[in-house]
Amino acid sequence: MANLTNKVAIITGGAASIGKNITRELHSQGASVVIAARTAKKGEALAKELGEGALYVQTDITDDAQLQHLVEKTISEFGSLDILVNNACAYDDEGSQTTRETWLSTINTSAISAAILGEIARPHLAKNQGNIVNIGSVSGAFPHIGRWAYPVAKATLRHLSKTQAVEYAQDNIRVNLLVLGHIWSDPFEGLTGDNRVHADAVSSNYNLMSRVANGEEVAKVAAFVASADASYMTGAEVPVDGGYSAMGPEQHSPLMPLLMEGNS
Repeated sequence: MANLTNKVAIITGGAASIGKNITRELHSQGASVVIAARTAKKGEALAKELGEGALYVQTDITDDAQLQHLVEKTISEFGSLDILVNNACAYDDEGSQTTRETWLSTINTSAISAAILGEIARPHLAKNQGNIVNIGSVSGAFPHIGRWAYPVAKATLRHLSKTQAVEYAQDNIRVNLLVLGHIWSDPFEGLTGDNRVHADAVSSNYNLMSRVANGEEVAKVAAFVASADASYMTGAEVPVDGGYSAMGPEQHSPLMPLLMEGNS
């Protein structure tokens, strides 16, 4: 288990879904956590649940003034900043019919906000040789039919992570990207009507584990990458996708036997 004792972490979108799992995991490993989210009810409830070492700061990450306040509040409350987890994102997407407004809001939320917040946090992270963990997706590397804005936003975040890693190395700040596959999260729960069995069945052909992951599985990888145990990792793309990205177009169905059926 990674040891995050005496570390201070900001988690955007940290009050719900995968972000909530990450917040809980970092806190359980000793970090003080700052939960940045728009919904006060969820954020305050999680901070109360975790108790000492947990702070909720209501934050719209598309507002630069609120990002500045988030970092300032973190420093005033805990005295330092070691870890920034850019988890918050937007799922709005109408495929090829996506409007300009949705295009801009999706990329703004999912990538530009991570860039702006990273730069605001940079001098504080530099003091502690801290690190940034960006939460990406296989959608940022592979096209998905019927979806345009979300994959492009995640591809932008993917490139941003490399750019941050290269530039922030001079400040001894590590930057890594987790590349998530199918995770049991708010979107999956909503699309399936909270039917995990169905989600596992649908996902089975798209990864080698034949199921969706639990949010806790993502959180444990995030904690490792944010810890000193990963001290020589930066600019990395860490797959948490159950083998999705390792599979080729044939997926679980080998081509050769199907071709041979034509000889019978």
